[in-house]
Amino acid sequence: MITRRAAVVLLFALSSVATTAPGCSRAAKHEEGSKPTSAAQAHGDDGAARARPTQKAASAPPDHADESEEHAELPTKVRLPAKVVRAAGIKTAPAELASLPATVDVTGEIAADPDKSARLAARVAGRIIEVRFKEGDRVKAGQVVAVLESPELARARATLTAAAARARSARLNAARLKSLEAKALAAGQEVATADAEASALEAEVAAARQTLTAFGPNAEEASGGRARLTVRTPVSGFVLTRDGVQGQTVDAEHVIALVGDLDRAYFLARLFEKDLAKIEVGASAEVRLNAYPNEAFEAKVETIGRQLDPAARTVTVRILVHNKADRLKVGLFGTARVVIGAAASPTKRVVVPLAAVTDVAGRTVAFVLQPDGDFELHPVTTGRSAGGRVEILTGLRAGEDVVVDGVFTLKSAILKSTFGEDE
Repeated sequence: MITRRAAVVLLFALSSVATTAPGCSRAAKHEEGSKPTSAAQAHGDDGAARARPTQKAASAPPDHADESEEHAELPTKVRLPAKVVRAAGIKTAPAELASLPATVDVTGEIAADPDKSARLAARVAGRIIEVRFKEGDRVKAGQVVAVLESPELARARATLTAAAARARSARLNAARLKSLEAKALAAGQEVATADAEASALEAEVAAARQTLTAFGPNAEEASGGRARLTVRTPVSGFVLTRDGVQGQTVDAEHVIALVGDLDRAYFLARLFEKDLAKIEVGASAEVRLNAYPNEAFEAKVETIGRQLDPAARTVTVRILVHNKADRLKVGLFGTARVVIGAAASPTKRVVVPLAAVTDVAGRTVAFVLQPDGDFELHPVTTGRSAGGRVEILTGLRAGEDVVVDGVFTLKSAILKSTFGEDE
């Protein structure tokens, strides 16, 4: 946890980061001094413990007078071993001079892909005896999520067993009569009747087996003579909702859980009629969600609806979103910026991929690979963003190699050298 002292240290370091020379590790010490009792009380117990009233206290400058520790600067460079660079997948790309395309903004919310979602129903009336998941859990295809006990399942199994036994007996009888017919000891009509009866019973067996199959792929299996049925998820993903507890009685249509694969999620945007002609299928986009205002998710327009909402005069646009770091959640609201055409302005600016820009200690920065292998931190000022790229107004020059993959690793290395635990 960052203490008040650490926060003050960090703010001071950030104010001087642009002018900090590479290789500097600490700022000069502030002269130790004491504060009056009232100043110590303003800083709480921690400040009071450090206060030592002396003759110099009255003349000491009020700013930082109670701090005797060195200020930790935000490092401007970081060097990583080659094996760490490879393992982290750190990649660079040159900053370019370009004009970003024109865009249109549409609002909407995140939804699961219906083709990779599943509603896990009980399929048979019974009682839940075990639930093996919690809402929000990640599950794999084929994993058992619940176990039910059902008298209806027991009856269905008994029906199948009885029908199978009758069918076997009828088929044996038909075979016996056929052998007697060959010896002229049985009439042909008798043989035909027995064969028809055996076929009818075999059809009953097939129907009974089909009924059990509808309850689930393992419905025919008996577990110690108990009529139990396991409910398995057919898809991998996250449990979005749960509606079932141990001991609960449910009917066949009861949905115990809803599972959705959010690796492939959709942003369902509402496009106004006046902008309908501007957006095309396949257009690139970036999605910014209210929950993560400083993050942009790469996306692409997959389909445009065919029916207009008569009240709102909007059509639904399905935008496929890449789920970065599993941060997408169903229902998150936000805005998608969709590329609609040529450059919005003839003026070219330095642009880099959105992934190259990050936030370190409250400042927008990018990492630049130096010829000696160091990664240098550059505070930057950003402008417009579109099509997965963002304008850099200050802080970068065209041609500089900017880190586009593995930024989080470098960010962690910078922060690790800045933050520390108070002794």
